Amino acid sequence: MTRLPVLVTGGAGYIGSHAVLALLDAGWDVTVIDNLTTGFRFAVPDGVAFHEGDIEDAALMARIIAERGIGAVMHFAGSIIVPESVENPLKYYHNNTAKSRALIESAVKGGVKHFIFSSTAATYGIPEVSPVNEDSPKLPINPYGMSKLMTEIMLADTAKAHPLNYCALRYFNVAGADPAARSGQSTAGATHLIKVAVEAALGKRANVQVFGTDYDTPDGTGVRDYIHVSDLAAAHVLALEELIASPDQSLTMNCGYGRGFSVLEVLDAVDRVTNRRIERIMGPRRAGDPDSLISDNRRIKQTLPWVPQHADLDQIVTHALAWERKLSEIRGEG
Repeated sequence: MTRLPVLVTGGAGYIGSHAVLALLDAGWDVTVIDNLTTGFRFAVPDGVAFHEGDIEDAALMARIIAERGIGAVMHFAGSIIVPESVENPLKYYHNNTAKSRALIESAVKGGVKHFIFSSTAATYGIPEVSPVNEDSPKLPINPYGMSKLMTEIMLADTAKAHPLNYCALRYFNVAGADPAARSGQSTAGATHLIKVAVEAALGKRANVQVFGTDYDTPDGTGVRDYIHVSDLAAAHVLALEELIASPDQSLTMNCGYGRGFSVLEVLDAVDRVTNRRIERIMGPRRAGDPDSLISDNRRIKQTLPWVPQHADLDQIVTHALAWERKLSEIRGEG
């Protein structure tokens, strides 16, 4: 397998930093660019070429691609908070769509042949059927999902016109942290349920709000497909290998485990792992939250030799908790 130098955008962020670790562990040559708006310099391992800058800076991108001999891009840079995208759509169409267009152009001009894109199950909106497969209607209900779908469309059109192939990976609910606690979810005020719950378990929050108890699910709370971030990162490395092996092929695949857990099941798992009970505050639904969102993951399992190593909810929680404790040490919190 040819191991081309890889540029990871947003490599100081949550998922991007885990992709960097997975690439390094597999022997790839990695370069990171991140503007550190939401990323953290400490998340980039020592010895990795790091550029603090913006993917919209064409001159900087041209220099990095040329100097580092970049042959592939893994693109994680962007904004990810759904309610914020509704309140500030232009921010999302700039950060996620316009900047991705600029990055794709830099990649084409620099002769980059392979592009892996961090997409989302939000491209499906509220699916009529769950589990949802890749051919289900793409009907985003917020600017976040639409901004990602627009980038997928740009990649598909670009791949038809230029010698570049791509893989769009549609994530479901990413959770957990590197099993060796080398990285994790570090964003203050994060909205991910498992992150919020382990913060509450460690006393960093007073309680956990449960949004909606009247869904058409076994216990009335929303059901989601939680995927361990390290399994997700492994899928990116395998997808890159597949793009290199089949340069005339592009891919779009769901990334999830194909099973779901309710909000209350997740909170029960945190209680089990920590041996304490988190206070739950029951509240009304949030607009646009589907009852259940679970991946049909048959395509990725048929296309890649991807075998999840951490598809256990208690293990996901255990790794998230270990990282939360380490994060307190990094930040000098008691």
